[in-house]
Amino acid sequence: MSDDLKLPDCLSLLSEETMGALRRIEWQARKRKQGTLTGRHSSPDKGASVEFAEHREYAPGDDTRNLDWRVMAKSDRNVIRQYIEETNLRATLAVDLSGSMGYQGDQAELSKVDYAKQLAAALAYIFVKQGDGAGLVTFDSSVKTFLRSGSRPSQVRQILEELYPAEAGSDTDLGGVLHEVAERIPRRGLVVLVSDLFDEPDKIVEALHHFDYRQHELVVFHLLAEEELTFPFKKFQRFKDLEGVEEMLRIDPQAVRAAYLERLRAFVKRIESACGKMRADYVAVNTKTPVRDTLLEYFGGRR
Repeated sequence: MSDDLKLPDCLSLLSEETMGALRRIEWQARKRKQGTLTGRHSSPDKGASVEFAEHREYAPGDDTRNLDWRVMAKSDRNVIRQYIEETNLRATLAVDLSGSMGYQGDQAELSKVDYAKQLAAALAYIFVKQGDGAGLVTFDSSVKTFLRSGSRPSQVRQILEELYPAEAGSDTDLGGVLHEVAERIPRRGLVVLVSDLFDEPDKIVEALHHFDYRQHELVVFHLLAEEELTFPFKKFQRFKDLEGVEEMLRIDPQAVRAAYLERLRAFVKRIESACGKMRADYVAVNTKTPVRDTLLEYFGGRR
């Protein structure tokens, strides 16, 4: 193949195998969404569709076909049946690029940041394929990219072009950044957070509540490597802080393993419980699992 015919590098984030597996998958929103098109997701606006919302008094100019004759016969009131309009979905993919996302481990083919990029690319493909909108936010200690949601086919290409060169950066301020993102998304929609969630749990939970307050549907993909989940190290090791906050430490893993795993379980339980109370999806992801399999399992459970 000549150089002129080479596919853009960014398309490598979406393999043919992944697209083939996800081609028949559709995202069905659980919360009502505000959008501009008639589609498959419930809207807070009342119009004409198949889901009944409420009655209201008839006013001159209303379509008489929507008069509820049964209610009128019983109450002697002229009332109109109103319905929940369906609308398109606006999704925002929030991808963590903090330093800790650069970790890969020995059992995964991808670092956490590369896994997050492929996961976000696949979700963008799914949303735009079904006529919905997808936007992108990347961040570490501050917002790096803010691409508003769009539904044109070219939107996937734009998202891939932003994701492809992205690398794990510096320290994180996950809580603070998520508050900013919540304020910058203009309408209620779907927010998909892809992160290892390395920050103070109370700050994370408070920020997640901000999305819930803004009436967004929330999905949290919590990415961790196998080594972070099981802490299999046995000999003395040097541990490097990938976000540069602490100096490199040389410790005996067996001396701290039990305490580490206990704190990890408590941390995961705290986030998962908070998501449950907000009716947000919490998705634990081991990065040794292929991206395609993670998404197929999630969508299978979501149905």
